[in-house]
Amino acid sequence: MSEGIGKAPFLRLLLPVITGIVISSHFPGFSDTFKHITGISGILLISISLFVQKEQIFRFRWLFGAGTFLFILSLTQVQYHQQDQHAHFNFPENTHYYIGTVTDIPKVKPKTVACNVKINDPEEKKVILYIQQTEKSRQLEPGDEILFFARMQPFKNFDNPDNFDYARYMKIKGYSGSAYIPSAAWEKTNRKSVSIKAASQRFRIKALNFYKKFKLKDEAYAFISAITLGYKDDLTESLQEAFRVSGTAHVLAVSGLHVGIIYIVINLLFSFLGKHGIPNIIRQLMIIILLWAYVFVAGMSASVVRAAIMLTINCMAKMINRRGFTFNTLSAAAFFILIYSPFSLFDISFQMSFGAVFAILFFMPRFKSLYNPPNKFAGYIYNLSTISLSAQLGVFPLVLFYFGTFPTYFFITNLIIVPLAGLIIYSVVPLIILSILSPVKLWIIDFFNTIFQWIVKTLLEITLHIVYIAETLPFAQISDISITALQAILLIIITFSLGYWIFNHRPKPLIAALSTILMFLLTSTYTLIAK
Repeated sequence: MSEGIGKAPFLRLLLPVITGIVISSHFPGFSDTFKHITGISGILLISISLFVQKEQIFRFRWLFGAGTFLFILSLTQVQYHQQDQHAHFNFPENTHYYIGTVTDIPKVKPKTVACNVKINDPEEKKVILYIQQTEKSRQLEPGDEILFFARMQPFKNFDNPDNFDYARYMKIKGYSGSAYIPSAAWEKTNRKSVSIKAASQRFRIKALNFYKKFKLKDEAYAFISAITLGYKDDLTESLQEAFRVSGTAHVLAVSGLHVGIIYIVINLLFSFLGKHGIPNIIRQLMIIILLWAYVFVAGMSASVVRAAIMLTINCMAKMINRRGFTFNTLSAAAFFILIYSPFSLFDISFQMSFGAVFAILFFMPRFKSLYNPPNKFAGYIYNLSTISLSAQLGVFPLVLFYFGTFPTYFFITNLIIVPLAGLIIYSVVPLIILSILSPVKLWIIDFFNTIFQWIVKTLLEITLHIVYIAETLPFAQISDISITALQAILLIIITFSLGYWIFNHRPKPLIAALSTILMFLLTSTYTLIAK
């Protein structure tokens, strides 16, 4: 579509990865045989390309490319098969003893404690256990190893709203099944996991307890826990709905926006090291280390790790004086994530985060060419508004497909809520520093601690108040929109083709856009007739 995309080699490497995932998911029987053939063929073609004479290299240059394509295709299929096996339900029909480790912070429900557990014996699986609520079960922590006696059940779709495929959703998340555990059917083994993931979740609990000291209202506590630590279990349905209707639901999920804000803070802290030479390398290394320290504190959720990978690649590019965030950087992050975890392709948050960033990279340079702000404040407002618009252009087809709704006032609410969320995160940083200094009994530390706690509380209340006002506005949300997966893909093509034509005035993208619009209208007509 543009020169930036054409110069992104990792974007081309994504093609065999996505092809392999699609083949494996839709044609599992065919895929088992196909992955061996493609793998061997790829290795043979790469091997042959290495022995081509110098005079014939240009003529047979396709050999290495074709071999690489087939090898990556096969590797993706192997990875998909392994992940599929881990998520496959193959537990015995009767009750059985299992040993597993609690992987996340348990969630206390009215009658049970829901625990995400990784079974270690007899086979490695991820399951959800609903343990009868007692004092003992409420004390469970991430990393605790438990022995339990249960009959595992597969996930089923019973009366799910909007035909939501819960079983498929849990499979994408890597979970195989679930079980109810009475209080007498489980026991701790008194062993704790020493994994990074478990340690991260235990540290996350400490961070949540730190926020509890602020004596916030329930919704304010839930909101700050969500935007800084990615912990959303305390969010009420009404609060989540308010953010969805206002078009700012992305603020609740710690992802590229939040990790980006943390990146800006860290980058400013080490700005004195400059942008060139050895000091720049040290600067980028410190940013990477502290960035991943934040990922550790935030519980190492998939969305945070994705954002950190993208920014890490960005820092590595800056070490060798290359452009930081480009289509190639984004493609490299997607490539490594999908090779490691092919199921991520079907994760809504993966699709929306990469769709938003792709759209920002595509549209932002074009928006910048339209207008040159006269001062820094005007530039900040213009950049914020164009980033918000670009991101929405990238994700609105996905929002329509998955949720059937579209927030009308997203453009205005994002201009207000995103900066406020940034200010909240910035204000938490000095509070953390002051808490570290708290053993030093000085009145000035207590004074600034009180000031910043007041600032955080006030910002939280203002943000939530604005969100609730936006929710009550007339026509705040367009609802009951239904489009197919094909129509969502066609909308994406229309958006980027029209965008390219508007800014470049070339005939080919306009022809592509008009042709795709015609296809969209034909599919819509067919859907209406079929009903």
